[in-house]
Amino acid sequence: MTALVAAINQGWSAARRLDGAWAGFIAICLALLAFVPRELPGVLKDAAGSFLHTLPFILFAVAATAYLRASGAERVVAKAFEGREVRMIVLASLVGGLAPFCSCEVIPFIAALLAAGAPLSAVMAFWLASPIMDPPMFLITTGALGLDFAIAKTLAAVFLGLLGGFGVYAMRGAEFLAAPLRPSAPTCGCCSAKRAFSGQPVWRFWTHDDRRQTFWAAARENLLFLGKWLALAYLIEALMVRWLPAGMVGDWLGGDGIAPIMLGALAGGPAYLNGYAAAPLVAGLMEQGMGAGAAMAFMLAGGVSCIPAAIAVFALVKRRIFALYLGFAFAGSVIAGIVFAAVA
Repeated sequence: MTALVAAINQGWSAARRLDGAWAGFIAICLALLAFVPRELPGVLKDAAGSFLHTLPFILFAVAATAYLRASGAERVVAKAFEGREVRMIVLASLVGGLAPFCSCEVIPFIAALLAAGAPLSAVMAFWLASPIMDPPMFLITTGALGLDFAIAKTLAAVFLGLLGGFGVYAMRGAEFLAAPLRPSAPTCGCCSAKRAFSGQPVWRFWTHDDRRQTFWAAARENLLFLGKWLALAYLIEALMVRWLPAGMVGDWLGGDGIAPIMLGALAGGPAYLNGYAAAPLVAGLMEQGMGAGAAMAFMLAGGVSCIPAAIAVFALVKRRIFALYLGFAFAGSVIAGIVFAAVA
C-alpha cells in the first residue's frame, strides 16, 4: 500500500511538472487512443504534415528572434517614447509589433515610463500593437495563412495602436486619465527599464562571447516554445478538420455582414492560445467555413485580450484604463475585420 501511494505521488509530481502544451498534446492523443484508436495515426500524420510545411518559417523565426535578442535590438524601442506626443503615438504603434521582448520586460518598462510621466496615449498605442504581431509571428502566420493575411494583420496591428493612441489623445483632458497607474504597480523588477533598455545595440553580436551565448540560448528557448505550441495547435487543427461540422462554422462565422466578425472578435479572447498557435487553428477554421473578416477579428481581438496580454495591462493600470484598453481592442478588431472582409 505504501509503495502504491508513493508511486501515485511520484506520478502526480511528474504530471504537475509537465508543460501545459505538452500535457494537452498527450491528453488528446490518449483520448483518441482510448475512444477512436483507428483515427490516431491519421490525425498524427495530418498534424505532422502541417508542422513540416511550416518548419522553414519556424526555423527562420527562431533565428531572427535569437539575433534580435543577442544584438540588443529591443533597446531601440525606448526611442519611440521621446519627443512630441503625436510622434510618440505613431512610433509606438509602428514598433509595437516589432518589439522582441517578453512580458517581464514590458511590465516594468511601461510602468517606469508612466511613472516618469510618459503620455498614456503612446503607452496605449504600444500596448495594443505589441501582442498582435512580431517578426516570428509574421513568419508563422505567413506559413499557415499566407503572406496576404500576415501583411494585413501587421497593418491592422499598427491601426489598433493608432486608434487607441489617438483615442486617448483626444480624451487627454479626462480626469480618470490623469493617474493611470495602480498604487501597487511595479516600477522595477527582474528586467527593469534602465537595465533592459540602456546602451546601444551591437549588430555584429558574434564578436562577443556573451552575446553568442545569448543567441544560442534564445534560439533553444524559442524553438522549444514554438515547437510545443505549434505541435498542439496542428493536432487540434487536424481534429477540427476531421470532426468539426463545416456547416456549423459556416453558419456562425461565415457569410457576409458584421455579425460573424463581431462574433469572431468576441470569441478571440477566451479561445486564443497565443499568436503562434492561433495561426494554424484559424487556418483550420477557415477550411471549415470561417469568413476572412471573422478570422482577422478573431486574431486581433484574441492577441490583445488573451490572458497573458490582458494581465500585463491589468496589473499596472486602474480599471477604467483597462476597460478602455479592451474597448479599443474590440472596436479596432471589428473595424479591421470589416475592411479585410471587403478587400480579401
